[in-house]
Amino acid sequence: MPLLGKPAEIFDRDVEWAELARFVADDRPGATLGVVSGRRRQGKTLLLYQLAQASGGFYFGATEATSTESLRRLGEALGAYSGAPGPVHLPDWAAAVDALLALGRDRPVTVVLDEFPYLVRAARDLPSIIQHALTPGRPERTGSRARLLLCGSALSFMGGLLAGSAPLRGRAGLELPVQPLDFRAAAAFWEIDDPLLAVRVFSVVGGTPAYRREYVQDDTPAGPDDFDAWIVRTVLNPARPLFREARYLLAEDPDLRDTALYHSVLAAVAEGNASRGGIAGYIGRKATDLQHPLTVLEDAGLLLREPDPLRSGRSSYRITEPLITFYQAVMRPAWTALEQRRGPDVWRRSQRRYASAVLGPRFEEIVRQWSLRFAEPELLGGHVAEVSAATLTDSDTRTRHELDLVAMGEPPSGDGPRPLLAIGEVKWGRRLGRADLQRLERIRAVLVRRPGFDASGARLLLASGHGFDDDLVDTADGRPDVVLVDPARLYRR
Repeated sequence: MPLLGKPAEIFDRDVEWAELARFVADDRPGATLGVVSGRRRQGKTLLLYQLAQASGGFYFGATEATSTESLRRLGEALGAYSGAPGPVHLPDWAAAVDALLALGRDRPVTVVLDEFPYLVRAARDLPSIIQHALTPGRPERTGSRARLLLCGSALSFMGGLLAGSAPLRGRAGLELPVQPLDFRAAAAFWEIDDPLLAVRVFSVVGGTPAYRREYVQDDTPAGPDDFDAWIVRTVLNPARPLFREARYLLAEDPDLRDTALYHSVLAAVAEGNASRGGIAGYIGRKATDLQHPLTVLEDAGLLLREPDPLRSGRSSYRITEPLITFYQAVMRPAWTALEQRRGPDVWRRSQRRYASAVLGPRFEEIVRQWSLRFAEPELLGGHVAEVSAATLTDSDTRTRHELDLVAMGEPPSGDGPRPLLAIGEVKWGRRLGRADLQRLERIRAVLVRRPGFDASGARLLLASGHGFDDDLVDTADGRPDVVLVDPARLYRR
């Protein structure tokens, strides 16, 4: 069965579409299961609806409803899809799942249950019912070629569907996360050609497609000089949906019950408190009391814990969604003024805070993602396997060095040291010069002496949103181990 071509309505998402098309085109006998997850507003519904349309399949979008009402709505949808004279009677969920599998008796049929967590909230045993329906050797399964796709936005719930001792563990042939667009794809989606403007916009709205379409009605910055006005008329405008979106992101996840605590944790991270101890000190709790809220925020996809490659057992946290960082740093402290439509005044007073807490850290993350996904292996001396920020302590001088970027190569197959490909200094708000290069040279010398890593060929990467001094540019021109990165290079394809 040939793979389906991607509809023109879908921007980017080539990898996701190819995986879905391959899954539903499988012509082998036997019903199969796939799980699609991702935060809201990423375009999952559009992907799956278009997939069902293109393949002649069945799509059902669940809503918050009782089990009885959901069964009735599903029966009505099945009746309309199959051409029955009326709704299909579904006495319970076991009958409903068998009816869905029966759609694939004669051919491979795409069957989509979107917003699956809503159904499970009303029928807790639904995953177990699907597990039983997909039991190997069961006639309803072997006689069907239904390609059942379960989709949901509650990441903690969807992540648990196939984990540990969950009923559906081992049943799925596809587990597809739909992530936000990367910084390059986001710039193309917003139709922004200016690299400096692209970084500034991404630092606020990230790569969530819906934030351009539905949430600001295709209002994009007309150019660099329009950015401030665009922020005021969209993100800081109480009449626009984007204004309250960061609050709703926490309220929508059913596992985030104590929203005040979670907002405080996110505010702490937005203020630059990346360690558990720093977060605890900011919110006035013991570090041991934060295990649960940190885990819940990680499971919800709002926080990411990154191990420090240079300090065993140490890690730091960062907020994954740029809009939440912007809300915590700029909007939450001035919420009353913003509700009173004093957005221009709040934005004028927030410039320094925006630059230090929002734009600077997001630029660092963009550079790290560039080094991991887009930089040529020859540029960084090999294929980058992991990249993160790190802290190095020089035991000889008792000096602590913060590194914005540490790029590691693949772990060695034997007992040899792991290649450390690059270390970097990333600054949005100032030009970098020879002093910054000399600092990296000193740090590299410390790393070369450190066991467990091979830093002898480590590149020295300097990234700046404001460019580089002439003497640094001249030095880099004659040294292959020095890599200068500006916004234009980040977006150059």
